[in-house]
Amino acid sequence: MAMGGLAMGGMAAGDDATDADAPVPGFAIGAGERVAEKDRPLFEDIRLLGRILGDTVRAQEGVAVFELVERIRQTALRFHRDDDDGARRELQTTLDAISREKTLPVVRAFSHFSHLANLAEDQHRIRRARAHARARSAPREGTLEATIRALADAGVSRAALSATLERAAISPVLTAHPTEVRRKSTIDREMEVARLLTARDTGLLTPDEEAENDEALRRAILTLWQTSILRTTKLRVVDEVVNALSFYDDTLLAELPRLYAGFEDALAAAGLRDRHAELPPFLRMGSWIGGDRDGNPFVTADVLRTAFALQSRTALRHILAELKALGAELSLDGRLVGASEEVRALAEISPDRSAFRANEPYRRAIATIATRLAATARALGHAELAEALPESAEAQPYPSAAALSAHLDAIDRSLSANGLSALARGRLRGLRRAVSVFGFHLATIDLRQNSDVHEATIAELVALARPGIDYRALEEAERVALLVEEMATPRPLASPHVAYSEKTTSELAILREAAAARARYGPDAIRHCVISKADSVSDVLEVAVLLAEAGLMRPHEGALDLDIVPLFETIADLRAAPRIMADLFAVPAYRALVAARGNEQEVMLGYSDSNKDGGFLTSSWELYKAEIALVRVFREAGVRLRLFHGRGGTVGRGGGPSYQAILAQPGGAVQGAIRITEQGEVIAAKYATPALGRRNLEILAAATLEASLLHGDDPAPDEARLAVMEDLSARAFSAYRALVYETPGFEDYFWETTVIGEIAKLNIGSRPASRTNSRRIEDLRAIPWVFGWAQCRLMLPGWFGFGTAVTSYLAEDPARIETLRAMHRDWPFFQALLSNMDMVLAKSNIAIASRYSALVSDRALAQAIFPRLRAEWEASIAMLLEITQQKALLERNPLLARSIRNRFPYLDPLNHLQIELLRRHRAGDTDALVESGLHMTINGVAAGLRNSG
Repeated sequence: MAMGGLAMGGMAAGDDATDADAPVPGFAIGAGERVAEKDRPLFEDIRLLGRILGDTVRAQEGVAVFELVERIRQTALRFHRDDDDGARRELQTTLDAISREKTLPVVRAFSHFSHLANLAEDQHRIRRARAHARARSAPREGTLEATIRALADAGVSRAALSATLERAAISPVLTAHPTEVRRKSTIDREMEVARLLTARDTGLLTPDEEAENDEALRRAILTLWQTSILRTTKLRVVDEVVNALSFYDDTLLAELPRLYAGFEDALAAAGLRDRHAELPPFLRMGSWIGGDRDGNPFVTADVLRTAFALQSRTALRHILAELKALGAELSLDGRLVGASEEVRALAEISPDRSAFRANEPYRRAIATIATRLAATARALGHAELAEALPESAEAQPYPSAAALSAHLDAIDRSLSANGLSALARGRLRGLRRAVSVFGFHLATIDLRQNSDVHEATIAELVALARPGIDYRALEEAERVALLVEEMATPRPLASPHVAYSEKTTSELAILREAAAARARYGPDAIRHCVISKADSVSDVLEVAVLLAEAGLMRPHEGALDLDIVPLFETIADLRAAPRIMADLFAVPAYRALVAARGNEQEVMLGYSDSNKDGGFLTSSWELYKAEIALVRVFREAGVRLRLFHGRGGTVGRGGGPSYQAILAQPGGAVQGAIRITEQGEVIAAKYATPALGRRNLEILAAATLEASLLHGDDPAPDEARLAVMEDLSARAFSAYRALVYETPGFEDYFWETTVIGEIAKLNIGSRPASRTNSRRIEDLRAIPWVFGWAQCRLMLPGWFGFGTAVTSYLAEDPARIETLRAMHRDWPFFQALLSNMDMVLAKSNIAIASRYSALVSDRALAQAIFPRLRAEWEASIAMLLEITQQKALLERNPLLARSIRNRFPYLDPLNHLQIELLRRHRAGDTDALVESGLHMTINGVAAGLRNSG
């Protein structure tokens, strides 16, 4: 039955029962299936949102469209629930017969199903977390409370914990990779729906308030329906910066300080830290948006300058607002409470001369601070933030965020000394933490460029400064010698009197802008320079020489202002990484620079390109081996290792649960320091709401501390297990390379069986899909590679090669299965590997993938390749289940299994429509409705899968 509206999203209840029909403790949602009482609110939210969405479709598009959508929904649900072949044929017939005019509203309806289902599911996660907290349940895995308990149980001393926290450096780094297909406008409306669901969850709404909430939900969903899902123009880098900043306004600016406060209090309660001792700012935000120019010609010095201006404005606006609120709160009468000399000195020079506040030293001191901060805003180009404080035009700006912190610290000390610690622990505590974490720059922006560009820049500079030397013709040893020589001299290579190529000019300009940003906002504004495709010592030394051109490396002082971070991406690069780093540390000039940076060196590991290069199993194994070897090399060199993990949303790009991923690192790889990229649609999934944002930040901190303090000295796996993985990896690598790089025509198969060509036209990012105009897999960026396979529901980068590897391994000796089961039972690396593959295989659908294969124009090619894909898919599932001893995929993850099982009946129609639209589009149908519908299906499928890029 229709229930008066669409029964919503991927987790919708079935049509054969309502909540009222079911006995406690569950209610029926499908054939023979019950839902636990604790999940009842989830389905109530789903029904509510589905009913409103259905009413909206009926009112806006008419009864005929509504009934069509409802018929598709019911048929899809029946097919999945009962494995009804008749329902499958009926669904296909219905979808094939949809007119051009009705295609778009149908696609939009099912796309919104997916998005609203996500909101309901996220809200339920928050609800369950709160229920556990209220019930004082045992701390959940991944919470700081559980970590503190584990540390205490393990006997970790206060001194060891303090030492780790003092040197800790944890940073999620937001990037703008093009897998977030939603517009900011739609995300904003969805967050409004989330807030309204949260309000309903209090259980305190009166009937009138609940009716108002219903109306507000209807307005939000109506606005969503009438807001374009698609962008009409391509995003600029500045647009990507603005989009990322919204997560600071909504979540990060408030939740990071709260996380610190909660952690400090929990440590004090456990006796691991003094009650009033504050943690160092070990958890900070990073960004690549505006500084990552690898393959993105639109990132320039001007863009970097604009990115910092926008970031700075966001930080200063927040701090000024908090200062204003703090001033209103601290209306303390100096005749009733004491104030330190520092506070009184600030009050004496206050621009607030009101007689009503003459005896309020704290409020007047805060007015002084606010005025100076407003003057700082003016100096940094944000005069609009200072309009409410005109006296700031004559005030002295703060020279640094540290100077502002010093004044706030003075107020904190005075309150505490005068018996007002409770006030110091309120808004002032959060404000002080915000200043220490965000400063005037908000987030550290990394610079990133490809080593080929650095090489070309150095070659041009050398050619003009030292005629007769062809840098590119030099052998590696000769390059290193030349670069070391240049590193030792303060003489610049570049001359203001020489005209350089556009690329070289741009490279020098962005480095000089980086130096200017550090001078303007402080040294934390830019701390890292990442080298893509680093494969030699000279790749690193080239950057040192270039940094010298901007004064960021000063030879005569032996000073280096930025961490130079080699990024090892391909399988070959990962294998070479330990040797390259050992050779690099053997260069005295560079080793001296590392010493000047505190004997700490960061290395970035690339999950995406290594996967595209060698497949999932080999990529995972080579990354793990590289970490083991790097730990050894760094220990021998006396250098502390900090790893930067270039993970994406999908398993094929290093995705998967962050907590398990960090704990699966080899011993010594996490030494209190870790940076991880947060990319594409994952940013919204993790940080769109305050509760989700705080939870994900907490997971990152908890896992890092556990890995450092509880597993930091874990030995490498025994040689027998290493040998097993090496064997499996070699077999998987051979199978993967044979398919992707050695099968004639495979690149044509990929381009025709996926929406990669159409994705390239979608306005979802500023970066081109390929590094060149080539169709070669080698030249394709890893993100669209994975995104394309996700859209056709094959998920190839997350499993291909595993089935062949294990099958052939066991064929030689069936008894080996016990070895693999033991590895899965007690080796975190192997557990995480198989857990992630379990998820990917559960999200794949070979039947739908076969329909995409039918799009390939060369039928002989399709018939040669797809059976191989099917056989490998089946073998991978069989071997996974054999090792894990599960009867079905996700048997040990019932929550995800439930979500997938109930979500996908509403995802499949989008795939079917996408295939039909692809046929029309590729046949030359230029109707705008076809292209719009196609792009909307991409949006909807990505939403349903959640981690698609």
